[in-house]
Amino acid sequence: MKRREFFGATAALALAAGLATTAVAQDDKTYVIGVSIPSATHGFMGGLNWHAQETIARLEEVYPQLDFVLATAGEAGKQVSDIEDMLATRNIDALVVLPFESEPLTGPVKAVKDAGKFVTVVDRGLSVEGIEDLYVAGDNEAFGRVAGEYFKANLPSGAKIVILRGIATTLDNERVDAFEKAIEGSGIEVLDKQHGDWNRDKAFTVMQDYLSKYPQIDAVWAADDDMAIGAMAAIEQAGRTDEMWIIGGAGMKEIVKRIMDKDPQLPVNVTYPPALISSAIEMTALHFVSSTPVYGRFIIGSTLITPENAEQFYFPDSPF
Repeated sequence: MKRREFFGATAALALAAGLATTAVAQDDKTYVIGVSIPSATHGFMGGLNWHAQETIARLEEVYPQLDFVLATAGEAGKQVSDIEDMLATRNIDALVVLPFESEPLTGPVKAVKDAGKFVTVVDRGLSVEGIEDLYVAGDNEAFGRVAGEYFKANLPSGAKIVILRGIATTLDNERVDAFEKAIEGSGIEVLDKQHGDWNRDKAFTVMQDYLSKYPQIDAVWAADDDMAIGAMAAIEQAGRTDEMWIIGGAGMKEIVKRIMDKDPQLPVNVTYPPALISSAIEMTALHFVSSTPVYGRFIIGSTLITPENAEQFYFPDSPF
């Protein structure tokens, strides 16, 4: 299996990842690290859950002084309860959290920070800045910008497109704002933009609505590979496959394979690796087992996947 590469990661992130295998404990205390993430409700989260479990198992073997508590949640209320339980009954020393939604998780995560715990926020930012000690994410602005630049370069003025947004989070706002800024001045018309919640079934329903309302759609930005698959199913059902192409994102192996095969409906994709959770967990662990500074923001870049470079992003054994 080829080594997965993440383009645009900071030098500090690469250094921290390397140190994770050699750091030594500062003392004999056992540290408890809570990890709270959304359930594997779609492909990206399935991959993220797999990477979280693999990383925790590896770190617990390397560092017996670390104890991890992993909880997954299918909705924001369950995640809030999980975090409150970690703080009250497990006495966690740190929290690694990928918020299901930004707004409802902000207060509970702030309560963890106010209790003197180390806090790492992953991927979806909180609705209030500056709460966390460490923020680890893909480059959401680049994710939207790279896609938007492709649309601008490959569609004529007057082309009509639709957008499927993700769950209402700061992450989604950053992506959509960057995409719309990238197509400014192109003459491309955005007919509609609705939330598909990074979910195949929801994206299928939203795309059906678009197809019934708009007789001309030249391209679709789905902003996620699961949504792209749902949208493509709706397009196929409507018999309009030849009318439009679609761009998702995150590098799902099914999508990358179709790009390798030069499927005209899927010309390109944009990277956003689910293994970013591994970076977040490892760097949080380093705070307790070494003197490595792990404060601040660590952003993993996005790049365009094309037929020419798709093979290096194709991992058939990956869960995503």
